[in-house]
Amino acid sequence: MKSLRFSIIQTDLFWEAKKENLQQLEDKIVQLPVTEIVVLPEMFSTGFSMRPKELAETMEGETVQWMRRIAQQQKIILTGSIIITEEGKFYNRLIWMLPNGQFGYYDKRHLFGYGGEQEHYSAGNKRLIASVKGWKINLIICYDLRFPVWIRQQQDADISGESREPEYDVLVCVANWPEKRAHAWKTLLMARAIENQCFVVAVNRVGTDGNGIYHSGNSMIINPSGEILIENAHENIAFSQELTGELLEKTRLNLPFLKDADQFIIH
Repeated sequence: MKSLRFSIIQTDLFWEAKKENLQQLEDKIVQLPVTEIVVLPEMFSTGFSMRPKELAETMEGETVQWMRRIAQQQKIILTGSIIITEEGKFYNRLIWMLPNGQFGYYDKRHLFGYGGEQEHYSAGNKRLIASVKGWKINLIICYDLRFPVWIRQQQDADISGESREPEYDVLVCVANWPEKRAHAWKTLLMARAIENQCFVVAVNRVGTDGNGIYHSGNSMIINPSGEILIENAHENIAFSQELTGELLEKTRLNLPFLKDADQFIIH
């Protein structure tokens, strides 16, 4: 497994202002050193808005087209979530955009009831695990982080009875997570890394949103033992980290905990 370089864009977001957000994000992305995957916050074009009727786009809309253009020009994979409308419903949808214009997507499974998200958006029911250079990458959005069953590695034995390889190697979480619950954010991210023996790449916005809620960022990258490799708080900043397959394989080989995990089915 070759190394894989992730870049995080931790930024303040203009409230419900797509053009301004896309422009500032583009300015930051084009200044990045050579990288492979660029991760943007949850609802990066609008902020965490409960006004999808006014702000939603189709999959042919300007933000998806912008992602396609940037990914192609910079020769990167670009990911983050935006507000999408489809068949009369609204989704908090993460787009995984490849340099060739192809993409996958994940609709947020766990809608943030405390903030009324379920009153405006529909929940997804399928996970998205992408593949890059032999790495498998599981993609989640913000509140999903609190639900370990949805994220848990599944290792059902195959017909021969032999345990399969873990489902994924990296968990990517894009978020708008308030500073007042930053302790929970950091603790849950480390826990997900430890229990799933995976790297965690987590991006959160900074600044105060249109509801007066402050976000401290605390975007970070964590190794499979739960140790923070890099973290930034409160700053508008872009930073990168190279992940190595050697560390991942060594952790799983020396501490083979996943083989003892319970088998289960998500309905």
